[in-house]
Amino acid sequence: MNLYQIFRDRFEAHLDQPFLISPGEAVCSYGDIDRLSACFAAALRLEDVNALDRVVVQVDKSAGAVALYLACLRIGAVYVPLNVAYTAAEVAYFLSDAAPTLFVCRPASADQLYEVARQAGVPVTRTLGTSLDGSLGHVTHKLTPSEALTERAPDDVAAMLYTSGTTGRSKGAMLTLENLASNAVTLHKYWGFRPGDVLLHALPIFHVHGLFVALHCAMLNASSVIFLPSFNTHEVRRALADATVMMGVPTFYTRLLDNEEFTREDCRNIRLFISGSAPLTEQTFTEFEQRTGHRILERYGMTETNMITSNPLDGERVAGTVGYALPGIEVRVTSDSGEPLPPGELGSVELKGPNVFTGYWRMPQKTAQEFRSDGFFITGDLGLLDQDGRLSLVGRSKDLIISGGYNIYPQEIESVIDALPGVVESAVIGVPHPDFGESVIAVVVAIKDQAVTEASIIEATALQLARFKQPRRVILVDELPRNTMGKVQKNILRDRYSA
Repeated sequence: MNLYQIFRDRFEAHLDQPFLISPGEAVCSYGDIDRLSACFAAALRLEDVNALDRVVVQVDKSAGAVALYLACLRIGAVYVPLNVAYTAAEVAYFLSDAAPTLFVCRPASADQLYEVARQAGVPVTRTLGTSLDGSLGHVTHKLTPSEALTERAPDDVAAMLYTSGTTGRSKGAMLTLENLASNAVTLHKYWGFRPGDVLLHALPIFHVHGLFVALHCAMLNASSVIFLPSFNTHEVRRALADATVMMGVPTFYTRLLDNEEFTREDCRNIRLFISGSAPLTEQTFTEFEQRTGHRILERYGMTETNMITSNPLDGERVAGTVGYALPGIEVRVTSDSGEPLPPGELGSVELKGPNVFTGYWRMPQKTAQEFRSDGFFITGDLGLLDQDGRLSLVGRSKDLIISGGYNIYPQEIESVIDALPGVVESAVIGVPHPDFGESVIAVVVAIKDQAVTEASIIEATALQLARFKQPRRVILVDELPRNTMGKVQKNILRDRYSA
């Protein structure tokens, strides 16, 4: 089997149908994306990229970027997307760890990242811009499309996405063809995609939500996609009139509600609003329903598993819950020892199913730690199941921060701050934010009489960390609260600085 073939079988009868509709650009039809991805496949073969070779990609959202992903599926290469906000220092780690055959970056980043890639030992680096410019885009125009599809096994790795815990280095979660295919087919059916559906897409395409959940459902349905470069309230309001389904993070919905001109009339053609990647507050759920008449469908997933649960399409969508386990997936809540707990009791959320990743790249011990002996994956989230099997998440067992739908890991930020001159130690926490869900706060102990200020720390982190990871506030204190074992009590800091 080949994952691209699964998608092509669904849209082959609709090659003239518009696929990606981007403002100010020519419409990319399904026939266009089929031909373009075949040309990119030829370009990858020209660069000696073979099945199971990693292709690391850090490019802007565009039809070309989607075609490059599909080209990797065509030839069986492992697609490794990176957040476009990552700095050169961050990219250096990913390249060294993934050991790709090919690295593709933006033309504007070429001067800096070519050297980073060379030092990481990457054989080939190419560039791709939003208008198919750059060295990879230029050669693609000249090649005969490579129509052949490489046959793959269900457990072959198709993509690798980097994630992390609160300690240690980032981990490459390996997702197989079966992981992606099974989840896509399930979601397409569960959310009731139908002929004529048009998807409004304002998400990035370097993570599970925007790349796999949204685009896979669209391709299985041969749906047109209004493909916005990013979320802009004005552009989204205008695009809603032509869409029937919108997928977004909670921040999208809070920003729409912040616009007083956003009304029920804007949503007259929408049949389904879906939210994920971060918790949707009951307040946002209620306000959105009052303003528009729509009850947002919240679902739950993670990098290692794609989607796990969802509120029902037909049935009660309960604010503050993430719904039921998707078909074919088992979800349970357990004690610290791994014993299943009865309904209503709080514990660790675990799951098993065809959507669960095969493991962390080059980390067999870490992989083993995340699975129970009976095959259940330990998510690290805390939750409870009601009598009916509906899951509610009540917190995270780790200190993960989710801001605007992005995962932020305190240890990484603390390492940068602790290395600054005059800093003794730091603790990074997430505090409530009305727009992003959570905002990053750094609580820092500094040597007295040293020129350490809030401004100097923020300026220093801006040089080493992507914007979404940088602390929005820095609080200077004499000491950090600790328990009897000497561990910093971040729960006290969160309570203290929640406002």
